[in-house]
Amino acid sequence: MFVALLTTVLFALSALSGRRLANHVPGSQANLVRLLLAAAMLGSYAHLCGFGIAGPGFALLFISGCIGFGIGDLALFQAYPRIGSRRTMVLVQCVAAPIAVVTEWVWLDAVPGLWQLFCGAVILTGVCVALLPKQGQAGPAAGLLAGTLFGLLAAACQAWGAVLSRKAYALSAAHDFAISGIGGGVNAAYQRLLGGLLVSAIFVLYLRLVRRPGPLARPANWRRAWPLLVANCLAGPALGVTCYQWALSTTPTGIVLPIVATTPLVVMPLAHYLEGDRITTRTLLGGLLAVAGVVGLTLAR
Repeated sequence: MFVALLTTVLFALSALSGRRLANHVPGSQANLVRLLLAAAMLGSYAHLCGFGIAGPGFALLFISGCIGFGIGDLALFQAYPRIGSRRTMVLVQCVAAPIAVVTEWVWLDAVPGLWQLFCGAVILTGVCVALLPKQGQAGPAAGLLAGTLFGLLAAACQAWGAVLSRKAYALSAAHDFAISGIGGGVNAAYQRLLGGLLVSAIFVLYLRLVRRPGPLARPANWRRAWPLLVANCLAGPALGVTCYQWALSTTPTGIVLPIVATTPLVVMPLAHYLEGDRITTRTLLGGLLAVAGVVGLTLAR
């Protein structure tokens, strides 16, 4: 449970650095470079001290990365401009957990207890209350259906990527090839990262070959981007995903995903102190409700 909470904090720091990083370099290029850096970091440990790309669960972890890191992130960034960041976060975070629970129940025959399901629902309700746009706030002028479909695809990819990781751990354990602890999390994150890296590289190549920058396109400022890029790499695909995989190796997705869903709530107080973003009363109440759900899950362990 603690590892899932640590994952949430790291993902929040990744989101803050990513927000600033987008001001200096295009998102597709930044994503590919940060994945390359993370693959170099995690791969160094995996090949020198771990098991590299060996193990019976490699194929599942690689596919998990293609789905979660690759397709899921592409769908996410297609949803943002169409329905807004708040609606996208609510849709993805609140739909991913139920999809994961149902998928894990059907495929792995694993269902959280009633109390855990209740606490998970409390967490997601708190996230929804905190992140829904204010009453009267302008909605998306166009692309509502497409944005919603992209958001649902991102949620499904996040859920299925997590369940595939759980399946990889179960398969490895069945072959007496245990993936456990932080070392196992690093190696599993590396194997999963390779799948996301492949999809990201294909997408960047597609943009290079098919799309041409417009006359008003802003040039990339890599000199200012590098410190943020390194910070984003460490907090996100390196340490963040390592802790995420470590949490999934010991805890069902129906418990991990609701906790990780509180990431936007962790971002808000950090953004308040670092960037001056205002926290509303409704945001505070939703955050307290989500925290109460997390405490309930913790006590249930």
